[in-house]
Amino acid sequence: MALLEGKVAIVTGAGRGIGRGEALELASHGAKVVVSDLGTSSKGEGADDSPAGETVALIKQAGGDAVVNSGDVSSWADTEACVRQAIDTFGGLDIVVNNAGILRDMSIVRMTEQDFDLVIAVHLKGTFNMTHHACAYWQAESKAGRKRNAAIVNTVSSAGLQGNRGQANYGAAKAGIAGLTMVTALEGKRYGVRANAIAPGGATRMVTEIFPQMQTVEANEVGEEFNRMNPGNSAPIVAWLASDQALHVTGQVFRAVGDEIAYYHPWRVGTPVKAGKEPERWDANKIGEAVNTEIFGSSVRGMQMG
Repeated sequence: MALLEGKVAIVTGAGRGIGRGEALELASHGAKVVVSDLGTSSKGEGADDSPAGETVALIKQAGGDAVVNSGDVSSWADTEACVRQAIDTFGGLDIVVNNAGILRDMSIVRMTEQDFDLVIAVHLKGTFNMTHHACAYWQAESKAGRKRNAAIVNTVSSAGLQGNRGQANYGAAKAGIAGLTMVTALEGKRYGVRANAIAPGGATRMVTEIFPQMQTVEANEVGEEFNRMNPGNSAPIVAWLASDQALHVTGQVFRAVGDEIAYYHPWRVGTPVKAGKEPERWDANKIGEAVNTEIFGSSVRGMQMG
């Protein structure tokens, strides 16, 4: 069943890995795809439009329709131009998949300002840039009486939702994207926009550079023999979230790795501990025992630092 027939999608970082798998999947379900990829190294160096071109070629070989966009997602002007390209080429825009990213992993004390800023610029700012320009279009369409069933699917990571050593920049960006997803869902509802996120996995170029014992697996074909580490495995949930079958789903985060889909429960406020029977301000000296006993389940008495 073609879930996305007649829809137009932008997929960023679609020249390789997870983004390529997503672009191929959306196209296989009938979407016309703008394959956006600057073609940098995994650290954000250089530029090459051939990876995006390869993805477009694969889509066309399978009977789909796609075009290359070689813009930089960290650029306000380039993302605006990408949205305009989708509209001018295919007559509109219905889906944005924000996947582009780079890595500059190292400990906090070794990480430079540039290492931090570049990763934030591509992941977090890039996601915001594309979201802003797409939402501006969808809001204008809604005001003109042409409300679209629009969908944004963002890419997060366990590094941001659960933490990971050596990835302060990446983790902060991914946690920020989760927050941006929830805000986008709240604001976009009134003009037909849903926003969700996935935490994917697979043996991508970036992963295998961190774990050289692994072999890079490229998502080159929809329906190929199952390989748990294929980065294209997360693509089907992207297609579903982007489709009209998921109109009831927004502001949510899913983990999609291999053949498994799991739901991330968002931050929830636990049962509060009160300062006393009557309303009163906390005494800082009394907080330790109250928190350790009522929240952590153990008394502070006898505990030692170390």
